[in-house]
Amino acid sequence: MSKHIPRKRFGQNFLVDQAVINDIIYAISPRADDLMVEIGPGLGALTKPLLAQLKHLHCVEIDRDIIARLEKTYPPERVTIHGVDALKFDFGSLGEKLRIVGNLPYNISSPLLFHLAEYRDRIVDMHFMLQKEVVDRMVAEPSTTDYGRLSVMLQYRFYMEKVLDVPPGSFDPPPKVDSAVVRMIPLPAAELTASRIDTLEEVVTQAFSQRRKTLRNNLRGVLDDADFTALDIDPGLRPENLSVAQFVSIANRVATRQP
Repeated sequence: MSKHIPRKRFGQNFLVDQAVINDIIYAISPRADDLMVEIGPGLGALTKPLLAQLKHLHCVEIDRDIIARLEKTYPPERVTIHGVDALKFDFGSLGEKLRIVGNLPYNISSPLLFHLAEYRDRIVDMHFMLQKEVVDRMVAEPSTTDYGRLSVMLQYRFYMEKVLDVPPGSFDPPPKVDSAVVRMIPLPAAELTASRIDTLEEVVTQAFSQRRKTLRNNLRGVLDDADFTALDIDPGLRPENLSVAQFVSIANRVATRQP
């Protein structure tokens, strides 16, 4: 089979380091009957070892050349290929108790994570390789430079931890950035206390619109001093100083005034 030429427009960097591959499979710990979905299987670095333990695997892949390779390599009873853009794919159509894995293209990682968040009630867990900078933002604690909108909106929905760092030399071609693997587990529905998720999104986006300014400045027109007092939040703080729970309390107060 001819060598696949990585396509820049798909953000393709193929994982080739066997030790890293083994570490990722160990972290995922697939079981035979898992309903597993791999996003962007590429040249099969994870596909092959996953199938060594799974009865069946779903793959979401947009590159027609890679789809053709997969079809030649694996029979349909072992691999179901969904030849669509992962950003547009209805993951809910596959059923419940999904386990999702993948080496995500760096150019669509954030919008894809938010797309997947819509299916959190059907997901058991997710393991993704991403740009290390993105993973650091995802798992960041309040009052750190990496903490921001991505941190708050994903941590509201998921428990997250960085599993391992992956250097550029683990890929072909090597990317210009470091990578990392993150584990994401949906939080119980009872912990999702925002009355309106759209309001939480709006509040968090506005709060982080100018990181160096205070909450009083960034949320002007949204909260006044009486609101901050009622919420027991210092308006002189910057957005990165607030916990996820504090953003939820702000959003819930704002939501009571919305039609």
